[in-house]
This record gives sequence, structure tokens and C-alpha cells, in this order.
Amino acid sequence: MTLPLTPDFAPAAFDMLAAAEGRLVLLLPPDGRLGVLARRVNRAARGAVQRALESTAWEKLKRGEAMELAWPVGLKAEAMQLVKLPARPTVAEARKAGAAAGRALGEAGAVVLAVGQRRVADVALGLMLRAYDFARYRTGESAAKPKGPVTMLVDDPDSARAALPPVAAVAEGVCFTRDLVSEPANVLTTSDFADRLAEMKTLGLMVEILEESDLAKLGMRALLGVGQGSESPSKVVVMEWQGGASGEAPFAFVGKGVCFDTGGISIKPAQGMEEMTMDMGGAGVVAGLMRTLALRKAKANVVGLVGLVENMPDGRAQRPGDIVASMKGDTIEVINTDAEGRLVLADVLWYAQERFRPRGMIDLATLTGAIIIALGHENAGVFANDDGLAAALLKAAGAEGEGAWRMPMGPAYDEQIKSRLADMKNTGGRPAGSITAAQFLRRFVRDETPWCHIDIAGVTLQSKDTMLAPKGATGWGVMTLDRLVRDMLEG
Repeated sequence: MTLPLTPDFAPAAFDMLAAAEGRLVLLLPPDGRLGVLARRVNRAARGAVQRALESTAWEKLKRGEAMELAWPVGLKAEAMQLVKLPARPTVAEARKAGAAAGRALGEAGAVVLAVGQRRVADVALGLMLRAYDFARYRTGESAAKPKGPVTMLVDDPDSARAALPPVAAVAEGVCFTRDLVSEPANVLTTSDFADRLAEMKTLGLMVEILEESDLAKLGMRALLGVGQGSESPSKVVVMEWQGGASGEAPFAFVGKGVCFDTGGISIKPAQGMEEMTMDMGGAGVVAGLMRTLALRKAKANVVGLVGLVENMPDGRAQRPGDIVASMKGDTIEVINTDAEGRLVLADVLWYAQERFRPRGMIDLATLTGAIIIALGHENAGVFANDDGLAAALLKAAGAEGEGAWRMPMGPAYDEQIKSRLADMKNTGGRPAGSITAAQFLRRFVRDETPWCHIDIAGVTLQSKDTMLAPKGATGWGVMTLDRLVRDMLEG
């Protein structure tokens, strides 16, 4: 996997700043007041720093943004980056500042002057996440160059170093998710995905892989129907982290893992179908979260379950009009084979409750295009049967700067998924498409189980750079759900 670049920490010393041959990053207060070391850098650069801070360009910068001085005179650095950041920034401002440094990082690395900074860990997290680059398949001139080491000069290196492991665990979980979402479907098959999750046993997770024969015995006909036209076998992977009290019911996270989605017999248009490698994004987030929890040894009992399938057109593929029975026993008329993710989740949600009796449950899925029409690419859609869990989730998302918005649910929407032939249809048509999908899933959640469904179709893959990620996979949700575990299960 693509491991995040991990910075080191050192005592503040002018010699390190003067000798830096890569990038020199100065975190400077908005008022432009220079500390002792920054004044020495300014003198070495013949006043270039002070002139920049007196410019209109600096005045216009927002907190966390940066300006560049190339090949500063009097210093060995190839570039000097001045980042506007107060000593007591918000979490978002600190991460944005780190991201500014991570985005520009090159082979020669960087020395970051962070003396007096109260949010060093958040600066480091922003740097680690934005330095990410999925470059596995680029060769020749387009191949990515390795990014050099980063040393952060801080007031207390030992304290900063001690605070880094849980932050690095989050960064690794996000990068793991981004890798999974970025992999092409000819590499990340259902079997390869399951193998990668099985490797996390070395981190202390208990991992179990349920094969098609196991799923058939359990009665998961809704899930199996989705994958029956594919050469890749359908699987369910169960990951358990037992870091809480012995015997305490776990919290369950469930992810949709459609490794490629053609739409099946209800085939998608060719334009944009190449991006359907990301239709396993929900499973990717669950996997990244479980990796983070294991790495930081979370004091909570958590189970992650992912349903891995491939939706292909074939002589054996499921047809529109087919009727399948779910593990719960409810029958489903398949109106559109491209509404397949909810069929996968239906069985895995029911299995999670039957086996683990969880204290609460959250599922994530790139489920509907309708949520993109509603919320664009700024927010995931949150649906819930429990106001307390929904509030906790939205609070965690807000704390981590990941957009989320609660959507409505209600019995009136059930009318759209009534079937003439079965207990329900798998789609209610275009009106309120994301809501009727959530109403479908709600039928597979017991009333006594607090539950949220998160539709991440709009936030999983971005067509342009974001604050903490380059264009492509974002890893949205790993930070939010890790924060939720901290606040709700460990707090």
C-alpha cells in the first residue's frame, strides 16, 4: 500500500534552516510578526521574507494558505514557502497549512519551521494526507518521483513525536482506502480485495472470509444474485477489533463493495463507466477505518463487514424482473439490476445484526447518483432511524471537516418501492432516489438497532484537487468514523 510520508521532529535551530536544500516552510502569524529564527532566515535571505509579508499578496492569503519564493538568495533551499497560520489555529486551518506543504513537496524534502505552533499534529496530518500520490501504474516521464523527508522544527520534539502515532494511524487508514478506491478492477477483484483485508490479521484484527457456499447456506440470495454474472466470486469479509470490555456488544460498520459495476443487464452508458472501479468505496472506508483502529489500538469493540461482488452482464446474470429472497426472508423484485448495492447491503446488514447484535450500526455506500444531484460533491448524505446517532455522526464529520448532511426519511417514501409481485422493489424510480434507497435498507434494520446509512457517491472520487487530497480518491469517512469511535465508544 501507499504508506503516508511520516515527518520527523527536531529542536529549532537556524543551522537546519540554512542548510535545507529542498523546501523551506515557515509557518508565520497573519500579522507578519517574525520570531527569532524567522528573523534570521529573513536576514539570510536579504529581507525577502519581510518584503513578502508586507505585500498585498500576503494580505490576501487566507489562513492556511501559502505563497512561494523560488530560489531564495542567501539560502540553499530551492524554494521557500510562507504559510499564514496563527499560533492557535483551528483544526481545519492547521491541516490546510500542512496540506499546502504536502502538495508542493518534492524529492529533496522539506524543513518546516513550526516553533510556537499549538497544533503540530494537525499540521503533520494535513501534510501526510496531501503528499499522497497513487502512482503505481505511471512509468517513464509521467512516473511520480519519490518525495523527500520532512523535518518539523518544534518546541518539544519528544512530545510531538509521542503525539504522532494515532495521527499517523488515521493517515494510513485514509491512504489504504484511497489505494483501494484507485485500483483498477482487473487488479482489485473480489478475491484480491479479500486477500488484502486478510493481511490485516498481522495488525491484530480477526478476519474471516465467507465464500459463496457459506453465503448460500446463510440465505444471502440478494447479495449472490448481484454477482452471479461475474467470474469473480462473491464474498463477505468480517473484520473484528476487540479493544473494549470483554463481552460488550460491538458497534458495526458495513460497506458496499461492488468492485466493478457495469449496471448488469440494465447496463450503464459507456461514458464514465471507467469510474465504476470506485463502487466499492463504502467497503474501502470500512477497511481503512478498521486498519486505523487496529494501528492505534482503539479501546472499543468494533466489527467491520464488507460485501464484495462484481456486477457484470452475462448469460447467468440477474435479469430485470427476477425475484430474490433475502437472508431476512423478505422477497425483492429486481426492477433495475443497476440498483444492486442495496441488495448487497440488505443481506450484510441483516447478517451483522443476527451474528453480532451490535449496539449500533452504520453502513456506507456509493449508492445513488441521486445524492449527487441533491448535495453535489461537497457532502455525503446521512439517513438515520436514531436522532442521537445521527447527531453524533454529524458532529464527528464537522470536527474532521468532512461534509455530511442529514436527509429525510419517512413512510410516505415506502409507497415508491411497493411491488405487485414481491414484498418490495429494489428501486422506486427517479423521484427521491437516494431516499427510497435508504427506505429500502431500513427494512433490513431492526427497530431496536440505532442505524445510519451514509451515501458517499458524491464524495468518494473527486474530479479536482481538494484541500487534503489530490484529484481522485479522497478516503472520505475514515477520519469521521474514527472520530465517532473516539467520541462515542472510547470517550
